[in-house]
Amino acid sequence: MLKGRSIPGKVLLTRRLELFDNSGIQHQSPSYQRSYSQNDAARSNDADKYMEGGVRNTNNSDSNATVNKLRSSASNIETSAREVKSVMGARSTDSARVLKFTKELSGQMIVVERLRELAWSGVPPYMRPDVWRLLLGYAPPNSDRREGVLRRKRLEYLDCVAQFYDIPDTERSDDEINMLRQIAVDCPRTVPDVAFFQQAQVQKSLERILYTWAIRHPASGYVQGINDLVTPFLVVFLSEYLDGSIDSWSTSELSSANISNIEADCYWCLSQLLDGMQDHYTFAQPGIQRLVFKLKELVRRIDEPVSRHVEDQGLEFLQFAFRWFNCLLIREIPFHLVTRLWDTYLAEGDALPDFLVYIFASFLLTWSETLQKLDFQELVMFLQHLPTHNWTYQELEMVLSRAYMWHSMFNNSPSHLAS
Repeated sequence: MLKGRSIPGKVLLTRRLELFDNSGIQHQSPSYQRSYSQNDAARSNDADKYMEGGVRNTNNSDSNATVNKLRSSASNIETSAREVKSVMGARSTDSARVLKFTKELSGQMIVVERLRELAWSGVPPYMRPDVWRLLLGYAPPNSDRREGVLRRKRLEYLDCVAQFYDIPDTERSDDEINMLRQIAVDCPRTVPDVAFFQQAQVQKSLERILYTWAIRHPASGYVQGINDLVTPFLVVFLSEYLDGSIDSWSTSELSSANISNIEADCYWCLSQLLDGMQDHYTFAQPGIQRLVFKLKELVRRIDEPVSRHVEDQGLEFLQFAFRWFNCLLIREIPFHLVTRLWDTYLAEGDALPDFLVYIFASFLLTWSETLQKLDFQELVMFLQHLPTHNWTYQELEMVLSRAYMWHSMFNNSPSHLAS
């Protein structure tokens, strides 16, 4: 992946939502990403309190001065956000952002850092395939080279499939046979609540992508959870070929050449993404364990009452947060929100693993008051089945806004967190 950067979250914080007005735009966005309605549910009281208070810590009296300073910093961020927000309406802002994306993508040499700044707060759906390829470094920023590079990489993927997948089992090792069987078992379990992923062709594409990736990355091989990580790429790159709602999509309408191109794009983008977090999927998954520890420490600093209650109940963060890091929240939120979340993921570049800690802390503390009322068994059940099924973009944007605010407060003060 291209090197990440410190994303200015002010773009995100200057408006409640990042929605795109496609009226008058020639390209129409696919409708798998549900439009937001003003009648959708408002943000939770817990979320409001966090945006107002910034940090909750009742026990560490020695850190009062630091906490007050951090609260002041949070207040300044919000004040700036409100000032900008009062000047421009959401609709005009959306139109302006679409024009900025169009300008960035139309140049001969794209400045990826500027594209990251725009993408962090959301990408117009019909631009998402091109933007994601660029953010991941799969497509080169030079437009003159782009078509040739993509053609070559797609042919390389076909060669890999022919070499590793389209062979009889007699030419595979026992480990490779077992790995292929595990992938075949996991593919039907991938996003089971979205009927599209139960289509035979979709599952076959997932199987080819995952097996080819695993063979090419022997240090980790296939790890359960990686199958989830392919799905956002698959939906985004399919949207270049299929119109309407994902519920009405059928891959039978696609030519074998198009299916091959989509698979190749998914394969290479998955490879670029996981290159930045390889130790998340090697033996014992030490990268994930390290980030879970950081999450525990960050929650302790932000919301000491929740941290203390979870500890008193004997619940380990690893018991619920491991899946979050393993599947990047895909199993925790409605699927129609996933691609918007991944806009921010991919905009973070190599900085993504560390920023995930802030996103997941914000996600967890959405239910701060609720968590403090639950005993061990209730905590386990609640965290395994979080009440996000009615979430809209509003709740997701609030999670990202808090994550950015806390990142601004803590990331440059590492002494506030345990090493």
